[in-house]
Amino acid sequence: MAALSLLFYWVFAYDLIRTDYIKLVTLYTALFFFFYKLIHLLKHDVKTLSYLAFIFRAVFILAIPNLSQDFYRFIWDGRMILEGYNPYLYTVESFIDQGHSPVTQTQELYNGMGALNASHFTNYPPINQLCFVIAGVFAGKSILGSVMIMRLLIIAADFGTLHFGKKLLEKLGLPTYIIFWYLLNPFIIIELTGNLHFEGVMICFLIWSLYWLYIGKWPWAAVVLALSVSVKLIPLIFLPLFFQWFIKNRSDKQSQKKSDGLPHHNVNGIQNRASKGFMKLIGFYAIIGFTSLLLFSPFYSSEFINNYSKTVALWFQNFEFNASLYYIAREIGYLFRGYNEIEVIGKIIPIVVILFVLSITFFRKNKTPVQLITAMLIVLSFYYFTATTIHPWYIATLLILSVFTKYKFPLIWSFVIILSYLAYINLNKADKSENLWIIALEYIFVYGVFFWEVFKKKSSQKGSFNKTINSVF
Repeated sequence: MAALSLLFYWVFAYDLIRTDYIKLVTLYTALFFFFYKLIHLLKHDVKTLSYLAFIFRAVFILAIPNLSQDFYRFIWDGRMILEGYNPYLYTVESFIDQGHSPVTQTQELYNGMGALNASHFTNYPPINQLCFVIAGVFAGKSILGSVMIMRLLIIAADFGTLHFGKKLLEKLGLPTYIIFWYLLNPFIIIELTGNLHFEGVMICFLIWSLYWLYIGKWPWAAVVLALSVSVKLIPLIFLPLFFQWFIKNRSDKQSQKKSDGLPHHNVNGIQNRASKGFMKLIGFYAIIGFTSLLLFSPFYSSEFINNYSKTVALWFQNFEFNASLYYIAREIGYLFRGYNEIEVIGKIIPIVVILFVLSITFFRKNKTPVQLITAMLIVLSFYYFTATTIHPWYIATLLILSVFTKYKFPLIWSFVIILSYLAYINLNKADKSENLWIIALEYIFVYGVFFWEVFKKKSSQKGSFNKTINSVF
C-alpha cells in the first residue's frame, strides 16, 4: 500500500491535468483509502508513519503545482521585495500596462497567475512574504527553483507540526499516532506540499503556540501566535477565546465555594487571581499586537492600509466559491431582490461571525486545553459554513484542530473537498457557473457527519478516544 501510494502521488504530481476529473477523483480516493489503512495498520509504529509522511512529500519536489496557480503570485511578490518594491502598493497589472518589468520572467509569472490575481493587490502577510523572499534569494531566475525552495519550507513546517503536535498530544494524554490524521492525509500532502499553500506554516506556529500556552510560557505563546497570524490572518478569529483560559480558569473553582461561606480573605484571593489573570490576558494580547505590528512595519504606509483592507474585503463581497449556507441565503435573496446578493450578505456575515465568536467566548466552557481547541474548531467551522468562498486548502486548519478533539467531521471534509475541483465541470461549456449539485453533494457528507457528531454521539462519548475515531468510519 505504501508503494502504491508512492506511485499514485507520482502520477498526481507529474501526470495529471486538473480537468481530467475522473483521474483526479480516482487517484485521490485510492490515496485516501491507503492513508486510512496505513494508519490503522501502523498506528503502533510512529517512526514508520513519520518516514512515509515525508517520503510521500518528497515525491513532489520537482513538480510544478497542477491544481493551483497562486504560487506564481508568491514568486512575483518575493522578487518584487528583492528589487526594492513594496508588494502591497502595486498590482501586477500596473506593471504589465506600463510595459515595465521589475522582476525576471514577468510575462511567464503574469500568464501563470491569471488576469484576476494580477489585478488585485497582494494579501499575503509579512512572514508569508519572507518565505517568498527566501525563494527569490535562492532561485531568483527560475520558477521551478522557486517552487522547490517554497516546498522545502512547507515540508520543514510539517516537521515542526509533527514535533509540537506529538508533544501536545502526550501532554493531553492522547495517542501520538493521531497526529498522522493530519500529516499523512493526502489532502494535506497534495494541497500544501503539492500546491504550495502556506497554511502548513501557519499551522506549525499555531500548534507551537498552543503547546507553549499549555506548559505556561504564555509570553512566548503570544509571540509565536503572532507569527502564525503573520502567515495567514485566520488565527485572529481565535483571540477572544483565550479569555476563559487566563481569567475564569484561575478563579472558577474557588468562586464556587463562595456560596458555602468562604472567608473574606479568601474572597480577596479569588479577586486577586482574577485580576492577575486579566493582566496576563492583556499582556498576551499586547504581545500579539506589538509583534504583528512590528512584522508589518517595514511595509507600512497609508496606501498599504487602504490597499490591504480593500483586498481582504474582496473575500466577503466579491468572490464566491464552494460556499454552503451563503448559497442558500443567496437563493432566498434572489426571491426578493434578484441581483448582487453578495454585496448585501457579505456585509452581514462578519457581524454574524463576530457575535457567534463572542457567544462561544463567554457562554461556553473554554478553560481546559481540549475545550479551548474545541472552541477554536467550532468557531472556525461556523465561519467556513457561512463564508462566501471556501478554497480546499482552508480546511487544513480545521483538520489539525480536530486531531486534539473528539470531532472528526473535518477528516470527512478533507476527503469530499476534492469535489470542489469538479464544481467548474462546465467551464468549457456555455454555462461557466459552478455545478451546485456537486457542491450540495460535498456538503451533504460534511453536515451529515457534523450533526451526527454533535447530536447523536453525546450518549456514547464516554467511550475511548480510539472508538470515537473508528466510529466515524
